[in-house]
This record gives sequence, C-alpha cells and structure tokens, in this order.
Amino acid sequence: MTLPRKGNGSAERRAPRPVVSRPDKAALDKRVNRIEGQVRGIGKMIHEDRYCVDILTQLAAVQSALDGLGLKLLERHLHGCVQHAVKSGRGDHAIAEALGVIRKFTR
Repeated sequence: MTLPRKGNGSAERRAPRPVVSRPDKAALDKRVNRIEGQVRGIGKMIHEDRYCVDILTQLAAVQSALDGLGLKLLERHLHGCVQHAVKSGRGDHAIAEALGVIRKFTR
C-alpha cells in the first residue's frame, strides 16, 4: 500500500501501524521472554548431552508456545488491522494478506 507523503505529494511504502494496547504488549513481551528462556534451556540441554527424549519434549513445548504466540498476534491483527482496513474500504488487500499468513501456519 502506498500513501502520499505530507507536503510534497510523492508516495512511499508504509507499514500499517500495530494496534496493540499497552497491557497486550506487556503480555506478548512476557510470552516472548518465556520462549527465549525455553530455547536457551534447550541449548543448555544439548550442551550437557541430556537424554534426547527430554530435549524433544522441550522442543515440542517451545513449538506449542510459538503457535500460541502466533495465534494471539493473528487475533490482534484480525481484530485491529484487518477490521480497520475493511471499514476504510481496503479490506480485500488486508484479507488476502491475512489469508497468506494463515496459510503459513497450516503447513
């Protein structure tokens, strides 16, 4: 999407502004920090030659946490960015973009 710049009439590509409230952002930050800790823990387990099944179990937990984070972000995107785009007449592009992201989750 290109939007005109104020003042000179030229166009530049701008990313949509995120619609995340302060409490939501804090919760997302907390989730990301937890996932980072889990990933570091997996690295430590590998370094310590821990039992493979234990490492795989932790990998599954990280994947589940990443999936949960992705779904939460997708929910915020649909209720914020896509909803706003539909109301302002730019819904087709926003829906197509959202469907592209959803397809990545279903692979």
